Amino acid sequence: MARLPRYFVEGQPQHLIQRGNNREPVFAAESDYRFYLDCLQDAADRHGCAIHAYVLMTNHVHLLATPATPESLSKTLQSVGRRYVQYFNYTYERTGTLWEGRYKATVIDSEAYLLTCMRYIELNPVRAGMVGHPSDYPWSSYRANAVGDDNAILTTQLLYRRLGRSAVARQAAYRQLFRAQIGKADLEAIREATNKAWVLGNDRFREKVEALAGRRSTPRPRGRPRKESS
Repeated sequence: MARLPRYFVEGQPQHLIQRGNNREPVFAAESDYRFYLDCLQDAADRHGCAIHAYVLMTNHVHLLATPATPESLSKTLQSVGRRYVQYFNYTYERTGTLWEGRYKATVIDSEAYLLTCMRYIELNPVRAGMVGHPSDYPWSSYRANAVGDDNAILTTQLLYRRLGRSAVARQAAYRQLFRAQIGKADLEAIREATNKAWVLGNDRFREKVEALAGRRSTPRPRGRPRKESS
């Protein structure tokens, strides 16, 4: 079966996830995380990919990014993949693939889901039971977005900037968002859209993406079409 083309909407963020092959670890030491982030910053700058949030888990990576062109995201991930796999295989004296096939990604309706998706990404270590609070995990964008730690990888998105008139106000408002849990419906919507490469947004947004991409943005209804009564 031919691969479906990636979605792209100018100025619209995408949430992506890339997993280790067979869910095996892709990071084993602090130096691994640091090298991956160096690769990511370099590739994103070269290929026009604005990173808004990220988390590096033991066996997978989440990114929230706005690509400047239809090729920006794929070129960024290809560049990171080549450099990091070469480094990882050499460091740990291994061969073969590291990642589980193609990365999975979905275009998101930023007005409805951007801040929720940022929280979803940065709360991954908490949901996994690795830390009690996202500020305790060093390999995510939380401390930059919520506390103001320097992070040259990140580019703030418009909706984040609207949280306050100053950086301090924005950070305080962002921290406040983490006082509430992400609803079950939103969690399921983010997971399904990303893992199945569908569009995350309302009907109007999905119709817009379908028109631009020339393919469906949601799965077809299951079962046979209903017969109309005569």
